[in-house]
Amino acid sequence: MEINLPQVVAEVTAAFERYEAALVSNDVAVLDELFWQSPHTLRYGATENLYGYDAIQAFRAGRPSAGLERRLLKTVITTYGHDFATANVEFQRTGGAKPGRQSQTWMRTADGWRVVSAHVSLLG
Repeated sequence: MEINLPQVVAEVTAAFERYEAALVSNDVAVLDELFWQSPHTLRYGATENLYGYDAIQAFRAGRPSAGLERRLLKTVITTYGHDFATANVEFQRTGGAKPGRQSQTWMRTADGWRVVSAHVSLLG
């Protein structure tokens, strides 16, 4: 298996950057698009455990849009072959005291790169 093929890293980085822009601007349509539409998709948040695309979509629809700004402190994207990748970041919310972490597992689908698993947590 080839790790970090340049073209695959570029594709996943572009998908991740699109996700990040949608996250801080609360572009729910793009966030919904970038999660795999499957009951197997999951997202563990700072205060919620979401199982399946429908639960993730419902959470996004009801989440307040204020206070989403953040600064990425470190980003590590690693690709495995042509169809699988991880994106891990450390972040600091604007005005927030606690730094946070986010990990995502990305998979290439017929519709493009999609998040199949995500975890967000705050330190301290």
